[in-house]
Amino acid sequence: MGVDQLREAIDSLFADGPAACADPSSMVALQTELNRMEAFVTAATGAFDVEGAWSTDGARTAAAWISTKCRLPQGPVRRRVNEARALRLLPRTAGAFQEGSIASEHVRVITRLHKGATEEPVEQGEDLLIKQAKKLRFSEFVRAVAYFEQVVNPDGADASEEERRNQRDVYLGESLGGMWFGGMTLDPISGTIVFRVLNRIEKEMFEEDWAEAKERLGREPKPHELSRTSAQRRADALVEMAIRSETAPADGRRPEPLFSVLVGLPKLLERMCQLEEGGPIAPGAFFPWMDSAYFERAIFTPGKRVEVSIQSRLFTGATRRAIELRDRQCTHEFCEEPAVNCQVDHIKMYSQGGLTTQENGRLLCAFHNRLRNQILLAGRAPPGG
Repeated sequence: MGVDQLREAIDSLFADGPAACADPSSMVALQTELNRMEAFVTAATGAFDVEGAWSTDGARTAAAWISTKCRLPQGPVRRRVNEARALRLLPRTAGAFQEGSIASEHVRVITRLHKGATEEPVEQGEDLLIKQAKKLRFSEFVRAVAYFEQVVNPDGADASEEERRNQRDVYLGESLGGMWFGGMTLDPISGTIVFRVLNRIEKEMFEEDWAEAKERLGREPKPHELSRTSAQRRADALVEMAIRSETAPADGRRPEPLFSVLVGLPKLLERMCQLEEGGPIAPGAFFPWMDSAYFERAIFTPGKRVEVSIQSRLFTGATRRAIELRDRQCTHEFCEEPAVNCQVDHIKMYSQGGLTTQENGRLLCAFHNRLRNQILLAGRAPPGG
């Protein structure tokens, strides 16, 4: 009866058409109900696992039965079964999932940590984790959970860093047709080094493509009118990296990552260590880089002010670096562009007497900085921050 009623309700939604729910409040409501539906499916999957009806057909596990009957890959189904088992020991997480205030992705992050040395701390800190899941962006929540793990299990966090580094892998092979195919898996530090250089070169190429298209068209171009796609520019940037490496001068220098140690934060994040772009790492990951990296200390004080220690790599100034550490990404409500791709914008415009200080500065990506200026010139209030 329950499934029949669900089918009728979904049929009714389709009959009304997607446009009937294409407003902001409906989007939020739909996602909440989707979370609740996933919570029920997860709980029902757990009950199916316990009841054992799947075994009568000769299946070895509930996940094998579901994946076969529903034509699904076993991996996601197996994860759902494991999450259902973990949620039986995490009643408050299960309750938040059931009410739709957290999604399956939040549940996956919490239940992944609910094992071994961190099982008991997760059960004790369940309310704190749920609170963070409800109020933070998902990327910020993942970062907070990583620091939670470092606090409650520092030895395990350091061991995890070593395990992640051991998973590094790059392959590049030539096909019969002469094309090259490859892929890579890098640990957070190595990945950041490669990404920063690749991203910088790709941005250089974007500016070149934009200037060429503007001259060719006689107007500001649209993205699809550029000579290369973003994927093609990334590929060309990778080749350019190799060329620059081959032609590097004798006094060239190896990449020197910047590690940030943040202090003065809440108890949960008291051991907060991160790479320059904000990616969390365990303190033990520092050790192989002690002789070749830069380190900075940032002290968070009341009033959202950040005091940054002096270090030789502040090429844009301590004020900008403090704002990067504080904001981490574009401050527009609907944007998550990382700090490395953002500009520092005056909240009160400089032309109107705004000061160049931390308190009057914020990160905005190029798009939202231009949008803000266009709106201000039109005399309207800027949306989304």
